[in-house]
Amino acid sequence: MDRVTFDKVVTDQLSRSELLLTSKGHEYAEKAEAGTEVDRLEHFKKAAVLQGETTEQATFGMLAKHLVSIADMVGARKVYPQETWDEKITDSINYLLILRAVVAEGRTA
Repeated sequence: MDRVTFDKVVTDQLSRSELLLTSKGHEYAEKAEAGTEVDRLEHFKKAAVLQGETTEQATFGMLAKHLVSIADMVGARKVYPQETWDEKITDSINYLLILRAVVAEGRTA
């Protein structure tokens, strides 16, 4: 793959990830009461409490589900539609970004 094509793949993927993460942010904001700050990590924190884990552990568990799905696709040696790959890869990248936010919040708390 040449540099230009590779750069386009990366740029397109990052745009997909950002669009999905920010659209989810708008969903959370719409559910918040007027004048309240939305905690984008709230569901991850609640999952951690339910599972008796740290928020990092709970988030990684959610990421692992997506990685297992990709591993199954790779291992199946069959052709999947590009949309399926895009969905699985985007979800995995986004869970890594969410984990990054969880770790950053823990360092400032």
